[in-house]
Amino acid sequence: MQSAKIFAALAALSLLTFSGVQAQQQQDGAAAVAAARGNAPILAWASKPTKLPPYTGPNRLLYRFADVMAAHKGRQDWKQQVHLSRDFVASWISMAPGKKTKTVFHADDKAFWVVQSGQMRVTIEGQAPFVAGKHFLVQVPNRLTYSMETVGSEPVVYLEVGPAGEPPQYPLSETPTPVPGFKYIQATYTGHGNYDAVNRPFIDFEKEIVQDGKKTSVWIRDDHTYVTILRSQKGVTTPPPTEWGHLHANFPEFWLIVEGKQDFLVEGEKLVTVGDGDIVATPNGRWHRATATGDAPSTRLAFIPRPDNLHWFQPGVGGN
Repeated sequence: MQSAKIFAALAALSLLTFSGVQAQQQQDGAAAVAAARGNAPILAWASKPTKLPPYTGPNRLLYRFADVMAAHKGRQDWKQQVHLSRDFVASWISMAPGKKTKTVFHADDKAFWVVQSGQMRVTIEGQAPFVAGKHFLVQVPNRLTYSMETVGSEPVVYLEVGPAGEPPQYPLSETPTPVPGFKYIQATYTGHGNYDAVNRPFIDFEKEIVQDGKKTSVWIRDDHTYVTILRSQKGVTTPPPTEWGHLHANFPEFWLIVEGKQDFLVEGEKLVTVGDGDIVATPNGRWHRATATGDAPSTRLAFIPRPDNLHWFQPGVGGN
């Protein structure tokens, strides 16, 4: 009887050992497959709209900064929306000398902006106030209060990006600005976002990257937002129209040029050459590519809502 129990126990142990080895082999095999998939192109069927998705609302292929400024000539306080998607709303904003925003915050997403001209004093909860000038890249995590104030004798002009469809929230010390379709009530909340090694209060692009040569490729990265700094030291030959670049199946993309010249080709549109302050956009599902041009360095900021996003590439042809 005792021998039978021992035999049964040994058999069970052998089965568990075999199962454990088998499970480990399966895990090792899955890891090997994942590594191979991560390093090698995989040919598959990509869903692409039968008709090119159109530009809608304020969205268009190109906003030239010079044209935006000309449209508001003679005014110091103005706002022009230039991008609207499921995830983001982006606007050029000008604030006259002495003007200050209300203190606000956002519930679940970042607010971020790029100063194009002039200077602003930025006050962010938990941070020492700082003055942001040309090409400062500023971000504020969710649920941290912030405000901006124009410094100096000229207006400050900046591109602000925030969550689409979400009015700002206000601390109790402020009087909310009315928003059609919403009312403000008193309620409580907890928690807030934080800064880290990648997501910093600001990047002084002109000093850190242009002057000091710091290699910084990511401005913002969290579970919802990914903004990269794509800098080239000099231009390359613009590829022929037969090289399409890549496409995204699930979201549009837009770019802000902060240095030099770049060529953009978006499916269905003519090639455009753009420079500092210009904004280029593509709807989802369109092939697109960007190429540095000229003999000087050039940089674009790429705005997308998914950090680990899928790029579909033209078979047999590289893209960027």
